[in-house]
Amino acid sequence: MTDDAVRRLVLLRHAKAEAGGRAGDQVRPLALTGRRQCIRIAAALAGNDLVPEFVLCSSAVRTLQTWVLVRGGLGHTEIDLQVSDGLYQGGAVEVLTALRGVDQAVHTVLVVGHEPTMSNLAAALAGADSGEAALATVRSGMSTGAFAVLELGGAWSDLARAAARLHEVVSPRD
Repeated sequence: MTDDAVRRLVLLRHAKAEAGGRAGDQVRPLALTGRRQCIRIAAALAGNDLVPEFVLCSSAVRTLQTWVLVRGGLGHTEIDLQVSDGLYQGGAVEVLTALRGVDQAVHTVLVVGHEPTMSNLAAALAGADSGEAALATVRSGMSTGAFAVLELGGAWSDLARAAARLHEVVSPRD
């Protein structure tokens, strides 16, 4: 593929987590429902040819568990992973900054993060040619285990507001 080939960005909200407890939000694990969602997420990614080459993942336990379980369903493909406290603590600006630093040889990136950051970023990146139903979904917020698929024609370093096409939002059923 050439540098001007279409790049795909998949923004995944972590799977369903256990309710908050005394230990704190960052260490909440996935619920059984969330573990089941991960099987469907992996199948949906693979079935839509969205297996990432690079993953940006929040450092929260539930996002890491989501990625590990999804990764297990994607086969033996080599996938680079970057875990970031900034994706847990920050918002859309922090994720966008990280994405702008992605190697230009990478054509599919998966971000495993939190709400409202995932839907806010998807809405902000969505250009005029985005799908209306997908845009309505991200504007109202993404459910656990849902992912938004965006396509962009330029370099990761040029990623900006309204610079991508929001193609669809996929929500694996519980």
